[in-house]
Amino acid sequence: MLKPYEYQEALLSQCSVPVAVESNAGSRSCECLAHVYGNAADQPERVRRYPSDMTDAEWARVRAALPVPGWLEGRGGQPEGYCHRQMIDAIRYLVDNGIKWRAMPVDFPAWKRVYAFYRRWRDQGLIAEFHDRLRGAVRRAAGRDPQPSAGVIDAQSVKAAATVPAATRGFDGGKKINGRKRHIVVDTLGLLLAVMVTAASVTDREAGRELLGRARARYFRLARVWADGGYTGPLVDLVATLWRIALTVVKRSDDTSGFVVLPKRWLVERTFGWLMRSRRLARDYERRTDTSEAMILWSMTMVMSRRLAKWPG
Repeated sequence: MLKPYEYQEALLSQCSVPVAVESNAGSRSCECLAHVYGNAADQPERVRRYPSDMTDAEWARVRAALPVPGWLEGRGGQPEGYCHRQMIDAIRYLVDNGIKWRAMPVDFPAWKRVYAFYRRWRDQGLIAEFHDRLRGAVRRAAGRDPQPSAGVIDAQSVKAAATVPAATRGFDGGKKINGRKRHIVVDTLGLLLAVMVTAASVTDREAGRELLGRARARYFRLARVWADGGYTGPLVDLVATLWRIALTVVKRSDDTSGFVVLPKRWLVERTFGWLMRSRRLARDYERRTDTSEAMILWSMTMVMSRRLAKWPG
């Protein structure tokens, strides 16, 4: 039995493949599954005009990584009536510019339809599937094994908006921030392996245990992880015993002053820098933590699709 991505490639092989060009000009045809097998052809075309829109080169690399809709595999539901490329561009616009859902520009599909698409991909794990396929493509293009063997873990505290409920927000005494904390594990390319959003009051060690457990369950080759001083203590022995991960703490020397680039730790700091380019992530606006995690995944898909578009086939 074909795997989902192999099934999609088999379907797409029946369609013409667009030429990869560095242009944002509108196209009168689209080879997304909603256009070819759904009802998206009934909707008007859209001219791509925003910096967050995918170029044709990006779309050529992204299209094969898209999850196959349930209705196309006979798992129920109606054929989609909106172009997948338009939907993804709409979500990219929201994440990149930090707008409200109701402020979606009129040249995109109606905001309710875009939000329904976003919610379905979040709840069914499709955004995680899409993100992981892009990460695998980037790692292969860089000459790496799709399964990473080493990573870096860290956390970032951000302020929370008034929309964030009190049950999932807290106060980070070290950073003096009232909000949420993003815990991430990245590979040595800075690509996201696992993410977990908690209240800012949750310590790095508490979240680190669960996050490393999730990462080890998904990446069987993961054997070494670098971290900062917040992960010292029983966690080092615990992860070595439970998951055979060598957790190496990279500490800042007491003799140094000012900004110093620390070995390996700069990789995860760079990833946080990439995420902060997305204005929707400048602070946490989401009512649910899994929505925040999905926003982070969408932000990383933009980083990876743009990188893939710059590399040859």
